[in-house]
Amino acid sequence: MAGPVLVFDSGVGGLSVVAALRRHLPDTALAYCCDNAMLPYGTRPDPWLVERIVAVCEAAVNRTGADTLVVACNTASTLALEALRERLDVPVVGTVPAIKPAAQASRSGHLALLATSATVARPYTQRLIDSYAPHCQVEKVAADALVAEAERAIQGHAIDPAVVRQALSALVEDARIDTVVLGCTHFPLLRRWLDEAMPRAVTWVDSGDAIARRTAQVAVGPDARQGLDAAWVTSLLRDSSGATDASERLTRGLASFGFAAPCLLDVPSA
Repeated sequence: MAGPVLVFDSGVGGLSVVAALRRHLPDTALAYCCDNAMLPYGTRPDPWLVERIVAVCEAAVNRTGADTLVVACNTASTLALEALRERLDVPVVGTVPAIKPAAQASRSGHLALLATSATVARPYTQRLIDSYAPHCQVEKVAADALVAEAERAIQGHAIDPAVVRQALSALVEDARIDTVVLGCTHFPLLRRWLDEAMPRAVTWVDSGDAIARRTAQVAVGPDARQGLDAAWVTSLLRDSSGATDASERLTRGLASFGFAAPCLLDVPSA
C-alpha cells in the first residue's frame, strides 16, 4: 500500500505548502515533520546542515512510510536536494524562490525578494535571478525576524506589527516595487500582517502552488486521507511552566492544518 506525502521543514513554514497541497490534493494523506530542535537552519554551517537534513528526512520517511518527500524549506532545498535524492528511494520535491513567476507578474520590472539572510546570500539565488529575471531590478531583502513571528503566529501568540514593518521598510521606501517574492515558506503564513504593513498594493508571490502541482505529478499514489494526518517533531516543546511535554499551542496550530498532535521523531545520531 502506498504511503502519504511527507512535508518537511525546519519549523512550521512548511504549513504554507500544506495549505496548497490541501487545495490540489484534497484526498491525499499527508505527514508533516519539522526539525524544531535545530530551528533556525539559517545560522548553522552548510556541511552540518546537509548531514542533519538527510538524517531527519530519512528517519521521517522510514517512520511514516511516505512515498513522496516535499522539502518545504528554501535553505534545505538549496543545500541538500542532491544528497536527499541520492539517499532516498522516493521522489523528492524541492522549494526555490518564485523568481520566474514574479518576473512575469511584475508590470514595473522592479521586484523584491523577501527571504532569510541565508537564502538572500546564496549564489543559487542569484543564479535564479540571472536566469529568470535578467530584465528586472531585484531588491534582495533579508527578513530573518519574520521566521520567529510566523512560528509565534501558528502557536497562537500575538504578532508584533513593528517587527513586520521593520522587515518591509526597504520595500515601502521604493515605490517602484510592485511584486514581492516570499522566499521563505514561513512568510505566506504572515500574509495578513504583511498586507497591513504595506501602504500600497503589491503582488505577493510564493512557491506553494507550484510545489503542490509538482507533487501531484510525481506522487506514486498516496493513500486516501482518513481523519487527521500525522505530525512529527524532533523536540517536544514545553510550556512556560515546564509542566507539559508537547506544546498545546503548537498542537492547536498543527490541528488547524488537519494534523494530529505531534509525536517525537527519533533521529539517529551520526
